[in-house]
Amino acid sequence: MHEFKYKRNNLYCEEIKVLDLAKHFGTPLYVYSYHTLIDHFIKLKTAFRQIDPLICYSVKANSNLAILKALVDKGSGLDIVSGGELFRAIKVGCPPERIVYASVGKTDAEIEEAIKTKILFFNVESLSELENINRIAERLNKMVNVAIRINPDVEPKTHKFITTGKITNKFGIDFKSAYKILLLRRNFLHIRIRGLHIHIGSQITTPEPFVAAIGKMVHFVEGLGKEGIELEYLNIGGGLGIIYDRETPQTAKDFAAKVLPLLSKTALKIILEPGRFIVGNAGILVTKVLYIKTTPKKKFIIVDSGMNDLIRPALYDAFHQILPLSATQGFRRRTANADVVGPICESADFFAKDRKFPNLKEGDYLAIMGAGAYGFSMSSNYNSRVRAEEIMVVKDRKFVIRKRETYNGLIHNELVPPFLLGL
Repeated sequence: MHEFKYKRNNLYCEEIKVLDLAKHFGTPLYVYSYHTLIDHFIKLKTAFRQIDPLICYSVKANSNLAILKALVDKGSGLDIVSGGELFRAIKVGCPPERIVYASVGKTDAEIEEAIKTKILFFNVESLSELENINRIAERLNKMVNVAIRINPDVEPKTHKFITTGKITNKFGIDFKSAYKILLLRRNFLHIRIRGLHIHIGSQITTPEPFVAAIGKMVHFVEGLGKEGIELEYLNIGGGLGIIYDRETPQTAKDFAAKVLPLLSKTALKIILEPGRFIVGNAGILVTKVLYIKTTPKKKFIIVDSGMNDLIRPALYDAFHQILPLSATQGFRRRTANADVVGPICESADFFAKDRKFPNLKEGDYLAIMGAGAYGFSMSSNYNSRVRAEEIMVVKDRKFVIRKRETYNGLIHNELVPPFLLGL
């Protein structure tokens, strides 16, 4: 559920008409519902209350400081994958003991900063990384906590680009190699291996892949216990899917009902890393119709947002529902199929193809739904386009949480060598 609903033929975000926001702030414009964001976090927390897990929101889904601060204030931890995300986590006051750090390619500088910050632990993706963390910790004279990321080799039934738990993916360590590492754990004098971690993919709408992966992990943990290898944490990652089109994803309650019986077999502290599930349907991208173009073969609705603002359709052929901000009776009538496309000089610059739309006209506004996750966080300045403004709505109040970029901002860090200036 989300707080974007039609009232009197106008799309509202909580108690504010989205059209008013578009006209006031301009487009492209990201709009987020605070109450939708928090509601999804609370639903997950409530569903798993019997085991009291640490829920670490996945920062990569949407890293705006206001989003992070809102969740941290409600007790969320943060799942980070870069030094920049660590910087953001510190900025919003996330307690270090609620920060976990993934990524297959952590640099020495990133590792050192995270050690100094005293995060809960690193999710380690390879033996080489483990050895490197130990080396850096020795130089700093610190003891560092880590969890071994396991690749459970399960099929998550999602897009191949967001699959992370198959043995052919770059992520994690196979069970046999992880077992060997755990047997040698005392060789790493500056590391405590305190847990195991999995993350099998993203936008997973059925429970079976999670049940399969967690079942394998529980069996592995039981075997380790028989060898005298004691752990404290099991991080089951994220990946819960949301509704973009006609999906029927599991609710937080349904998901918990499927996996809690497995998790209850261990005495380990459980960590979850949801991202899309919390923020995906809490945000929309608002765009304006610039031109209606009809060719002998196609009808195009050309808007002022592009793949630089929301790349998911171009990257994954992802579906996003697209709704008019105003829906009068005549406006609702369906006409011929059309493509919704942006101004970027790429044929992949589209938001919808061969889809039925109302009788739109130039100057109308559209909402691209489900854009809260992997929307702004994956945006760019391609074609030297400034990135969109971001707004958070809380009931009848609106807050700018990121100003629209300027042309001067585009070139702020660029330098022209003196010889090109005739100096």
